[in-house]
Amino acid sequence: MRAFFVSLHSEFYKSRKTLAFWASILLPVVICVLMSYGFISRAPKISNDPSLVLWLRYIGAILGVMGILLLPILVIYNTYAITNLEYKGDTWKTLFSLPLPKFSIYASKFIYIVFLTFLTLFLFVFLIYGSGMLISYIKPELKFAEYNALPFITIVFARLFFSTLGIIAIQFLMNLIWTDFLKPFGLGFIALIMALITVSLNWEYTDFIPYAYPNIGVREITKIHPDKISEVVLFDKYSLYSSLFALVIFIIGYFIVSKKAIK
Repeated sequence: MRAFFVSLHSEFYKSRKTLAFWASILLPVVICVLMSYGFISRAPKISNDPSLVLWLRYIGAILGVMGILLLPILVIYNTYAITNLEYKGDTWKTLFSLPLPKFSIYASKFIYIVFLTFLTLFLFVFLIYGSGMLISYIKPELKFAEYNALPFITIVFARLFFSTLGIIAIQFLMNLIWTDFLKPFGLGFIALIMALITVSLNWEYTDFIPYAYPNIGVREITKIHPDKISEVVLFDKYSLYSSLFALVIFIIGYFIVSKKAIK
């Protein structure tokens, strides 16, 4: 376990000044600031909406911007950026020559990518709730403060987090196989576009496309009726599918990277 945390600390040290790290932090900040400004500027038009309806509109607007396209693209890019740190310096062999278990090195890199996604979505939860309260303070006619939406926001973004695990695992595996940028990023982007199309067409086999899971989750949440939010559960079938898919690909990826280190 100590070896794992040593490797994880190393991943943070290597990536702390990269675009991947800062994009994971700045994306929720920028989106929430822009959405807050939009709601404040529209205050006269939506001032009669109940508190819960305001929250659903606010959350839905943010999910519509980032959940369907921006978050998957961020995940695809972050996965490439973190694995590319070793390719740029040709340090895979150096890493596996260290007196640390190979699995600890491999798992720490994967978990760190997962952590960056978690960090982004955690910040969204914090900033959405905080900005909603701030909007209510600046514009009292927007009654965000009358409803505690934090539990609902947490569940929504936790589901979104689990639904991205399958994408992370696939992209991680592709970046272990190919050293260049175009193949894993290009294939990931094509898979994402295909997933968006299959979801819009309600294709019967969409359940087998991990890239579609965040999109499906966002569509379900943005269409939910205010009376039904108490029925929203932490794990839907797509977050479970994604987690299972990630576990299988994670195991396959370990055997690939361990053989790569021997060569």
